Amino acid sequence: MVIASIDIQNGKVVQLKQGEELVLQRDNADELATEFDRYGEVAVIDLDAAMGKGSNIEMIKPLLRKAECRVGGGIRTSAQAKELVSLGARKIIVGSNAFRNPNGEFAVNTAFLEEMSKKIGRERLIVAVDAKSKTSGSYEIVVDGWKTLTGLDLIEAAKAVEPFAGELLFTCVDREGTMTGIDLAPAHKLRDAVKCQITVAGGVSTLDEVEQIASLGCDVQLGMALYTGKINLADAFSVSLNWKKGHTGISQSMLPVIVQSIDGQVMMTGFTDKEALGETFKRGNVCFHSRTRNKLWMKGENSGNVLKLIRLRADCDRDALLAIADPAGPVCHTGAWSCFETNKKYTLEYLQNIITERFKNPAPGSYTATLDDELVREKVMEEAQEICEAKGRDEIIWEAADLLYFSTVLMTRAGVTVQEILDELDRRHKK
Repeated sequence: MVIASIDIQNGKVVQLKQGEELVLQRDNADELATEFDRYGEVAVIDLDAAMGKGSNIEMIKPLLRKAECRVGGGIRTSAQAKELVSLGARKIIVGSNAFRNPNGEFAVNTAFLEEMSKKIGRERLIVAVDAKSKTSGSYEIVVDGWKTLTGLDLIEAAKAVEPFAGELLFTCVDREGTMTGIDLAPAHKLRDAVKCQITVAGGVSTLDEVEQIASLGCDVQLGMALYTGKINLADAFSVSLNWKKGHTGISQSMLPVIVQSIDGQVMMTGFTDKEALGETFKRGNVCFHSRTRNKLWMKGENSGNVLKLIRLRADCDRDALLAIADPAGPVCHTGAWSCFETNKKYTLEYLQNIITERFKNPAPGSYTATLDDELVREKVMEEAQEICEAKGRDEIIWEAADLLYFSTVLMTRAGVTVQEILDELDRRHKK
């Protein structure tokens, strides 16, 4: 997986050389999060919080529902971590506190890591093993925004934190932001030392380096090379895949693609090659390699029922892809919504889409179109009373359907989406 980084300082997206020298800054965090999410998880780092100089949490919060984010920077308590997870963070990155015990001494803080792991789950916890090289050739863990040497050996520290973390983030601090290339030697040693997932960062400046890191079975995190245009995310995504294990097709190696709708319904499968994958990112619609015609094929190029790309993800072996897409119409050549079902799955999102369409283009006799704000609120109160008075299973189903319908109309009129409601329920569940 290729992970793009959004580092935030003083309310701006920044890139720093060696964690200090400001090289560039931007104001479009929302746009970046949406764009980066197409290719992999997004690393959102609060530099001010990491350095104890404040917090950018209010800027970060909306990003957590726009993209699949891993969040780091100044996270010092399990309560902070759990709050971020409840707001939508997929993973939490901890650094300095993992290597300083309660007495202030540099050591692996097993009590802190154990509490974190229990609170949010080991699979959600990433430990940042940021390190600088020593004259002996070994690497030493650094903390406090890379300013403080700890004396802790990278490999030994990594082994000690692995039982508590699902992933390690290794940053080669000597190369960070320099665009001088990654030092692969410690990455090799780290990969041999632990079994958990590893993400490598620091100095990556070429696609060849991305490919080499991927060949180790590691993910790569990109910052400076991405923002300066040295590396294109689409190209980085492609070279990180395991094409050698792909399906041998008519012309070249191909990988299977499973297409899934936003609401989780599997719609179709196909195959992609490097050309089709590149076109998918370029056009913003899912493209395949047609094995029967032996050429590039964009789904919907004749019918108009294209698959608008939301995000692409590789499986654990990087030899199969999952495409999350928004279909413009029925996907199957038979006219069915999905190649695996005869009809579109009825969801609350589908209901809201229908209601939205009724308001935009009211059909003659449409009841939904007549529901103004006052009337729909009266109906919600009426249906709420009726479901409370309902007797028996069938009556409850009937009244619940009415209440869901009118509640969705009310939400739609107020500009509230079903996903926002689900996000709030998710937040409460994870509190």
